[in-house]
Amino acid sequence: MKRYLSIFALLVFLASCSADPRPIAYGQDGCHHCKMTLMDPKFGAELVTEKGKVFVFDDVNCMLHYMDSEDGKSQMYKHILVIDYLNPGVLLDAKYAFYLKSEEFKTPMASQIVAFPEYDLLKEYKNKTGGVYLAWGELTTQFK
Repeated sequence: MKRYLSIFALLVFLASCSADPRPIAYGQDGCHHCKMTLMDPKFGAELVTEKGKVFVFDDVNCMLHYMDSEDGKSQMYKHILVIDYLNPGVLLDAKYAFYLKSEEFKTPMASQIVAFPEYDLLKEYKNKTGGVYLAWGELTTQFK
């Protein structure tokens, strides 16, 4: 019986060490970089390390500043995620998202950058708001 309890305890422990993303708790979570409380579900970002530690950010520039810091560079990330501007609260893989920078977007930390899941959606918004399309590689150099 002791053996089964030990195995059960081990399984519970392993299950609790998940390296999966979690929904951002708007109104409760604070930005890891600037410490502001996340309030607007159209904006935000999340990093999940290989060990399962979750870092939440209120704006994509906060996430990029953290990733470029000594502490951020020392981490191994399993997930790099950004909020889908058109589907508030929904996380997208940051490397495959499409980014639009426009003065029309009033983001929490003034990056003026929003993420879209598809290029056609970005183009549609670019026609309305103007701005500049950025790919992940270009975006990562914006805040160094």
